[in-house]
Amino acid sequence: MAPSLESQRPTLEDGETAPSKVTIVGSGNWGSVAAKLVASNTLKLSSFHDEVRMWVFEETLPSGEKLTEVINRTNENVKYLPGIKLGQNVVADPDIEHAVKDANMLVFVTPHQFMEGICKRLVGKIREDAEAISLIKGMEVKTEGPCMISTLISQQLGINCCVLMGANIANEIAVEKFSEATVGYRENREMAQKWVGLFGTPYFMVSAVQDVEGVELCGTLKNIVAIAAGFVDGLEMGNNTKAAIMRIGLREMKAFSKLLFSSVRDSTFFESCGVADLITTCLGGRNRKCADAFARSGGKRSFDELEAEMLQGQKLQGVSTAKEVYEVLSHRGWLELFPLFTTVHEICIGRLPPSAIVEYSEHTPKFSLLDGSTQLY
Repeated sequence: MAPSLESQRPTLEDGETAPSKVTIVGSGNWGSVAAKLVASNTLKLSSFHDEVRMWVFEETLPSGEKLTEVINRTNENVKYLPGIKLGQNVVADPDIEHAVKDANMLVFVTPHQFMEGICKRLVGKIREDAEAISLIKGMEVKTEGPCMISTLISQQLGINCCVLMGANIANEIAVEKFSEATVGYRENREMAQKWVGLFGTPYFMVSAVQDVEGVELCGTLKNIVAIAAGFVDGLEMGNNTKAAIMRIGLREMKAFSKLLFSSVRDSTFFESCGVADLITTCLGGRNRKCADAFARSGGKRSFDELEAEMLQGQKLQGVSTAKEVYEVLSHRGWLELFPLFTTVHEICIGRLPPSAIVEYSEHTPKFSLLDGSTQLY
């Protein structure tokens, strides 16, 4: 019989649980901000070890220096979050296995398309008592159906995984403008509150809800709606049209989530991870920005080209998520039920022009949310 998690945890001589060690797996724009938030709290809270490891995918900068060396010398991610001090207790580590070795709290924050490979590298390399949280917005689509990133982490690594999503444009949080976020958890409320304590600051207010899939799907699907909002901006269709797109998008987010997971709660869509994240991403996120440029080019410039030109190495999530959701809708015969999601993908691949984003609305979706549940008819 396997020992309990409690018995596996290292303890101090007086019987108290040893401070938790935190590693951030990822170091892009949002990953660096997450490290800043976490590092400020590990110094203040006795329940955490001061040092925060941050795994950095090693790059050589134009100066010829290694990115990790510059981060550790300057206390700043000069490529992905220039001008922001991360905290002296953040240590950049280019070796992912070394970075996670002693940690019992793992924060995953990388582009979602890299996560399966990362998990495979970490199998058998992490502590048995480790807990994880995913800040990753996206999903994997396999032959058996969609797999949320938190589920991928749990299944591959054999550990519990919460999620953190919200109206979180990283650069604004980096300069300590007030923001909110939502932790989604399954059963262990005590662990959820520990994550809340690790991330929460006076300018970053975090709350917890018992709905992992709902929180995670909000964070994932809103990027598709943001692409649609960007098309509207690029075509200069105005604020009324953009508001309509956002409302219809929220309706499709809710319907899709509840069709996939009956446990998803309506109230989750009114948390920061839901309507607030949708609004901020449609107003100012990278998906909106690139989709705006795509529409202004008449669809003649590819998203790959725009991503490379406009995002300085960051990844665009909305286009790949639209493709993944389209695969799910197509496989299950749901394309007609989700005209916005469907149209976004077809515009992204050049099957339809950007102007088609408002033409689909002649078709009435075949679902009703009037009674608070999703009914197909």
